[in-house]
Amino acid sequence: MSKIKIILVDDHTLFRSGIKALLSRQDDLEVIGEAADGLSGVKLAEQLSPDIVLLDLDMPVMNGREALAQILSANPQQTVVMLTVSEDSDDLTECMRIGARGFLLKNINADFLLESIRKAVDGDNVFSPEMTARLVQSLISPAAPPKNNELASLTPRELEILGYLASGHSNKVIARHLDLAESTIKVHVQNILRKLELSSRVQAAVYAVQHKVPQPGS
Repeated sequence: MSKIKIILVDDHTLFRSGIKALLSRQDDLEVIGEAADGLSGVKLAEQLSPDIVLLDLDMPVMNGREALAQILSANPQQTVVMLTVSEDSDDLTECMRIGARGFLLKNINADFLLESIRKAVDGDNVFSPEMTARLVQSLISPAAPPKNNELASLTPRELEILGYLASGHSNKVIARHLDLAESTIKVHVQNILRKLELSSRVQAAVYAVQHKVPQPGS
């Protein structure tokens, strides 16, 4: 079984050591690199192409938001999860807008972190429980109307899949529900992002909620 390759980007050496020790005890996880500032993290992600980057927000040289933007600019498919002490709603919504796969607080327990890493790599969005409530609250604000009739450009199948994205489902789960190949779902998601001029599935999920796209079971 191939291991999930992880990069830790955090300026607190003791915290990195603790997380690395936790992850090293898992048969399916491997820390392949560490960085103490955002700029070094950007370079490391480009050099090592990890499965996931765990990224702090408040760091020297380059903060987490800037590092997130640069990492995803170089590789839009890179999975990045913020792991931070910040409970600020603006930090949360900005990181989601840029394209982070999730937002976890450092007070989460070990099992929640391990489960979140695996889910994020599998395509799910992951949040600390208190941040999920704040994200939902941020989506209550009125959305701008779709420009150029964007939703009308989606096929019925793409619209259906957009609803699944809004529910936080991974490509694997969507494929199982729709009885399609996971590779087919991936192509549909790429088409959705292109047509809606979005850069990540998180942005697509936010867009879908704002524009009241029907979700499974609704």
